Amino acid sequence: MRILVACEESQTVCKAFRARGHEAYSADIQEPSGGHPEWHILGDVLPLIDGDCTFTTMDGQPHRIDGEWDMIIAFPPCTDLAASGARHFSRKRADGSQERSKNFFLKFTTAKCKKIVIENPIGIMSTCYRKPDQKVQPWEYGDGYQKTTCFWFIGDVKPLVPLVTEKPDLQYHEWIDKKTKKKKRQTQWYYDTRRQGKRRGKVASKTPQGLANAMAEQWG
Repeated sequence: MRILVACEESQTVCKAFRARGHEAYSADIQEPSGGHPEWHILGDVLPLIDGDCTFTTMDGQPHRIDGEWDMIIAFPPCTDLAASGARHFSRKRADGSQERSKNFFLKFTTAKCKKIVIENPIGIMSTCYRKPDQKVQPWEYGDGYQKTTCFWFIGDVKPLVPLVTEKPDLQYHEWIDKKTKKKKRQTQWYYDTRRQGKRRGKVASKTPQGLANAMAEQWG
């Protein structure tokens, strides 16, 4: 299969499909941290989503896709869309950033491709577009933590089958809030992610390895 993995600098999903023999390419405005520039398209992905396109990967090699991609898996930025950032929505609506992010998300819904998956966390697209077709947790695919991930399917895409059906005992971190003096409790993964500082967004947005493997095995 020829697969476009849009908005993925980590290359986790791209590499999972490549490991199974597919011609997958990641595309992002950021350079890849996944270690395979020869599979990465640096720049705006929108001109590529309808297929019939020519592009150059970061190793300088030209590539041509005749006709449509066999599958598009898109990870549009969620900073302006996720419910976790709702306290900033007023500012984001006022400066237009939320509308731009919403429109970018919607571009993938009309791409010329028979199999499209769009990923985002819980957020405004459930009402601005429609409710997701599937919600998954990393622990369902052996990754051992909780982070609700939503999938929207366009075309002939079947929901992923969980590999783990019984929720494991997750690790939690507890501490006393310095301002409120109240005890707080978060999953260890979420706590560790928050402590990443400027790298927080990049770390949090990386697709869990088990989930990426399941995508490649079941959708590929």
